[in-house]
Amino acid sequence: MSKKNTFHLVSMGCAKNTVDSDSMAQLLVRDGYNAVEDPNKATVLIVNTCGFIGPAKAESYRVLDELAQSKRDGQVLIAAGCLTQRYGVEVAKKVPGIDGILGTRRWMDIVQVVKDLRKTKHPEPIYHLPEVKTVGVDENDTLRVSVAGASAYIKVADGCRRPCAFCAIPLIKGTAVSRPVESIINEARQLRDAGVRELVLIAQDTTDYGHDLGIKDGLAFLLEQLTDSVPDMDWIRIMYAYPGYVTDRLIEVMATRKQVLPYLDMPLQHAHPKTLYRMKRPSNIDWVHRTLGKMRSQIKDLAIRTTFIVGYPGETDEEFQALYDFMNEMRFDRAGGFQFSFEPGTSSAPLGDPIPDSVKQERYNRLMELQQNISLQVNQSYVGKTLDVLVEGFDNGISIGRSYRDAPEIDGMVLAEGKANIGDIVPVRITGALTYDLTGMIVQPELIKI
Repeated sequence: MSKKNTFHLVSMGCAKNTVDSDSMAQLLVRDGYNAVEDPNKATVLIVNTCGFIGPAKAESYRVLDELAQSKRDGQVLIAAGCLTQRYGVEVAKKVPGIDGILGTRRWMDIVQVVKDLRKTKHPEPIYHLPEVKTVGVDENDTLRVSVAGASAYIKVADGCRRPCAFCAIPLIKGTAVSRPVESIINEARQLRDAGVRELVLIAQDTTDYGHDLGIKDGLAFLLEQLTDSVPDMDWIRIMYAYPGYVTDRLIEVMATRKQVLPYLDMPLQHAHPKTLYRMKRPSNIDWVHRTLGKMRSQIKDLAIRTTFIVGYPGETDEEFQALYDFMNEMRFDRAGGFQFSFEPGTSSAPLGDPIPDSVKQERYNRLMELQQNISLQVNQSYVGKTLDVLVEGFDNGISIGRSYRDAPEIDGMVLAEGKANIGDIVPVRITGALTYDLTGMIVQPELIKI
């Protein structure tokens, strides 16, 4: 393998970033490059950064600095992604040794950026931060997906037009831009043909899909088109729904289309109306109660994941207690938590960051301890039931996989006695429950009761 045609790519942050990273890798491979695990064996070093919150930015800087410090003659280092889209010049100044800056809006220009860096001397970093934006496939029809085993992420839209006060995503990504329906369907067909059995639909806000295309109830429409056009795709999972935009039509599609998993990720962020108002989020908690009740009554075995922020500016003990009580009442299958991270330039910036870190930590600990207890109790309710499990690995007589309740990378696993092929979907009788995971035994096909 020639060192002149190798690249090492580090992907930071969320699954949406992973899609961009894998898309850039596809372009480089198409241009004759080979991916390598060892950065010392690469000519091109790329870090697809995350710039969402403070800790993520710090981690991106750490990785960039490590690669810059160890960079050899003949290597080029490119900082790409969210951090560079928003802080391009600052990133280059903070990490001497960066050769190129590439933002999120034209990730598909990675090959040209690499060529520009390698053909001429550049005493100063080359910046490639055009405002024009493309989502989906680029001009060369590069797939906008990330495949991991038998699962694949498909980014159905990029950017966001929601006004959330704490969030920098619109500053980084711009407003929401949806992919054409046919483009998504074509990719789904290609993925099915490649052996993928689970599609995970992602965007900053999947429930806003199609708004810019003039499609009413766009996510429900997309799901109808997908399930009609690719009826042999086993699972379709929805991530990142926005409160207030889960419509009756979407609920009906989830309830009646068997490929659409009874799983919804809907980050609620808080449960006290005053906190939500300051966050510029939907603050109608009655809507949440009604909609979750409607979904649970109409969608059999529904699993709901959500996310909350603690320590938002102005959050009183009373407001936090309301969030705690809400979580205790609603009993979500999965719930994650974040401590508020101050982001300059967001509309919450004038509020500052007045709540002490110790208070944030204490509230976070209380909330996560509650959710651990809820998660264990919910998991225990599955003991004795049989769940279909998508197998992703095998070790010491144990098949490791995920049920419909488990999104890739963020949720739990099912550990089942017995051997199955990776990529198989097999029935597993649940025999035990842990805080986040389930244990069980693979059911022999001849023993399944119809």
